[in-house]
Amino acid sequence: MLERPVVGALHSSLVTALGTGIVSGKYPVGCVLTLEAVSAEHGVSRSVAREAVRVLESMGMVESRRRVGITVLPADRWNLFDPVVIRWRLEVGDRTAQLVSLSELRMGFEPAAAALAARRASPHQCRVMATAVSDMVMHGRTGDLDAYLLADKLFHQTMLEASGNEMFRALNGVVAEVLAGRTHHGMMPEKPNMAAIALHDEVARAIRMGEQEQAQRAMRAIIDESATAIVEDAPGE
Repeated sequence: MLERPVVGALHSSLVTALGTGIVSGKYPVGCVLTLEAVSAEHGVSRSVAREAVRVLESMGMVESRRRVGITVLPADRWNLFDPVVIRWRLEVGDRTAQLVSLSELRMGFEPAAAALAARRASPHQCRVMATAVSDMVMHGRTGDLDAYLLADKLFHQTMLEASGNEMFRALNGVVAEVLAGRTHHGMMPEKPNMAAIALHDEVARAIRMGEQEQAQRAMRAIIDESATAIVEDAPGE
């Protein structure tokens, strides 16, 4: 996988426009673009267009070849674990299907990470998770979904870090986009489910007590609850 180039604000804006255009089908698979066409359509210089294309190449979304142009690649070539790609798919793709797919992915690693965390978590990490749960309780009662999201993301980030497995830790961005996607796209209830918060508390307690099976079981229940809520709370469902 190519290393993603560092881009400025103008480049980032163009990358987003092209990326969401690819995801939405505005630029269909097999479509061939040119730097000249991109520059003209978006009112940017060729150098800005070239840097944006490099970013999309690093995501596996396009392929640039001399004398051919910039070809839009099918989704099975994309880096589907890239948090930015996930965000775009949630913005302009089949949001519910994407979130369900991501929930199935989470089921494959978060329960295992919770079990490892029950073996490896430091006292500090246990305190951070306990504090995050307390914040979720407080913000859940007031209905402050943005503050709730921050606490929820911190809980899962800390749990993945506490697993001591660098591969699980690297998937934090995936989990964060799932949590953010529900909040930002109106797929959360006005006040979060207190039963779901209680499950987070159960995970934190099990990790603190070194109870691997219970931590794994409670984390699985969290993801089950989330997947069910995603379908039930989807707009138009």
